[in-house]
Amino acid sequence: MTTDGTEAADQAAGGNRRQVLALVFSAFVSGLCSIIYELLIATTASYFLGDSIKFFSLTIGIYMAAMGLGTFLSRYIERHMLGRFVIIELALAALGGLSIPILYFAYAWTELFFHAYLVLTVGIGVLIGLEIPFLTRLMDRYNPLKINIASILSFDYLGALIATIAFPFFLLPVFGIYQSSLLFGFANVSIGFVMLRVFGEEIGKPARTMLALSVAVTVFLGGMIALSHAFLEKWDQSLYEDRIVHAEQTRYQRIVLTRDRDDLRLYLDGNLQFSSVDEYRYHEALVHIPLGLSPRPPRRVLLLGAGDGLAARELLKHQAIAEIVLVDLDPAVVALARGNAGIRELNGGSLDSPRVQVVIGDAFEYLRENSEPFDLVIADLPDPNNSGLARLYAKQFYQLVHRSLAPGGLFVTQATSPYFSPRAFWSIEATVRAGGFERTYPYHLNVPSFGEWGFVLASDVALDLDKPRLAVATRYLEADDIPKHFQFDKDTIVANAGVSTLDRPTILDDYLAGWQYYR
Repeated sequence: MTTDGTEAADQAAGGNRRQVLALVFSAFVSGLCSIIYELLIATTASYFLGDSIKFFSLTIGIYMAAMGLGTFLSRYIERHMLGRFVIIELALAALGGLSIPILYFAYAWTELFFHAYLVLTVGIGVLIGLEIPFLTRLMDRYNPLKINIASILSFDYLGALIATIAFPFFLLPVFGIYQSSLLFGFANVSIGFVMLRVFGEEIGKPARTMLALSVAVTVFLGGMIALSHAFLEKWDQSLYEDRIVHAEQTRYQRIVLTRDRDDLRLYLDGNLQFSSVDEYRYHEALVHIPLGLSPRPPRRVLLLGAGDGLAARELLKHQAIAEIVLVDLDPAVVALARGNAGIRELNGGSLDSPRVQVVIGDAFEYLRENSEPFDLVIADLPDPNNSGLARLYAKQFYQLVHRSLAPGGLFVTQATSPYFSPRAFWSIEATVRAGGFERTYPYHLNVPSFGEWGFVLASDVALDLDKPRLAVATRYLEADDIPKHFQFDKDTIVANAGVSTLDRPTILDDYLAGWQYYR
């Protein structure tokens, strides 16, 4: 009797251990998935609609409120807790796993993106809000409440920590946004399989139906992953008029290269960076106007951005320039500019010139650490359409630029369109002045693929705009015409533009407000 009783007790303890481990595993995976779905939805919305601060704030707020609603609703569910928990996980696997494919579809082929965003955020949030109360109550049979709460929440938070680390450093660069959501659908299904394996007998007859549903969801998600490459190709192509010849998702952005006969175009996160048909207009204005007005020929030049090598191509025409340091954040852009035959033909292999030193890194951090003065600094950065880029148009950034210039040195930055977004353009001009420069010289020209485009030239010395020089051959610029580029129509001038700072990045709102009617 004693032996039989001991064996029965051991078996019961072993069963309890398996059940507790299953519930702890569920808490860990649910924490992992919860944060990942939130990050995926917020990132997708900010990628497509541009305002990362607004959409991360909205997503977090709506998500948390929906989780609170789910937690509140859990009080009304008292029976069949195990089976209903499995159903919740399968619903999360389907809704969470398909959340990004749904958003991609809504963005490309419907006008319902924001509606889909709201429904998915609320739906996933409510389901996740149900998880912790369910798990806590299911653990109630094994341990006191204080141990249950500590166990469930600690593993849930551990999963959340791992998710936040994995998202930028592993998931985005390796799988991209689209496949990541599908993969984490599998994670939720795995909870269902584990719960059915451990608690199947207790769930009873419905366990068979749930197992079939789990298999069906798994097969469906697997099929979506198998078809993801074909879908993304079709989706990418739906956003661009010309044929896509290269597309990749990096840790920082989505890079797309299109071609239509002789027109090669580079897009970063959907924003046009150049068209081979007219890029020379932009790059000649960016490079040769400041060089033509410089009091002395620069020897050391710093290029911030410009990873396509096109600005470097123009700089290399000047033999007096001994060194060009190019700082770009994304190594994939530089690799594409070096390795793609079309771009390499455009830039003339400039990035492999012995006079060009390529530094992979953040422009802001490079300037903070730099101690070597430059005669000319050129900022050829993407437009300030998100908070990460807005910091590169802040007063503090221009203060660092000013500090990096040799006495008498010049700074020039692309400054978006004075026609489409005049307040953003003049805000950049005002912010450059606030960064410590004695004089600013805004100018503009027409680039057909961009429209009217603007630049801001700055220095601490007076420049004679009436006597520019062109020391090299150009396709568009003529020395006699350069002064007219510094003249602006009255209706494009904004007199009271504000200064953008790291603390108050007003350039982001100015930019998005200006471009909202044109993109």
